[in-house]
Amino acid sequence: MNLVFDVGNVLIRWRPEQAVAHHFPDPAQALAYLDSVGFYDWNYRQDGGRGFAEGFAALEAAHPGRAAPLADYPARFGDTIREPIAGSWALIDRLAARGHRLFAITNFAAYTWPVALTLHPRLGTAFADTVVSGIEGLLKPEAAIYRLLLERNALDPATCLFIDDSAANVAGARAVGMAAHHFTTPGGLEADLRRRGLV
Repeated sequence: MNLVFDVGNVLIRWRPEQAVAHHFPDPAQALAYLDSVGFYDWNYRQDGGRGFAEGFAALEAAHPGRAAPLADYPARFGDTIREPIAGSWALIDRLAARGHRLFAITNFAAYTWPVALTLHPRLGTAFADTVVSGIEGLLKPEAAIYRLLLERNALDPATCLFIDDSAANVAGARAVGMAAHHFTTPGGLEADLRRRGLV
């Protein structure tokens, strides 16, 4: 079987509020700020391949005078992804030991992905191939990003199990013929893998 993993909040925690903690030490205030400037929609565009300078200008234009806390987001990005999800990595080790092939598809900006590889080197070695949205200019849950992985590696979607914490991304994988698991915890994933006879 081919196991296809998401990265953020499956293999490493993503805590974007940490990127603005120097302006908003209270995490609740940091999250409220991010919501107020439409950070998550903005970040999705960044994950699609938009450069930071262009993205920051767009944020400032949409929220005049309010973008400054995110001006150094690339430099502070590492603070948002410090924590590996140990249980998920333990499952990756077990799956690899069973001979399953491992792949990844992640929505990540081209300029932040190298930070993730530096902080978590196994992201660069655990997978036979990783499709990064910001590098390819494709985004989950669009069909094209899943098909790119399938075509690049000559994979039959019926032989793939996709794992993601986003219900929309899970639905996108199923739409191209993959089986999929909506990730909530390593324990829940392990139970599903057991049911499928994969661990």
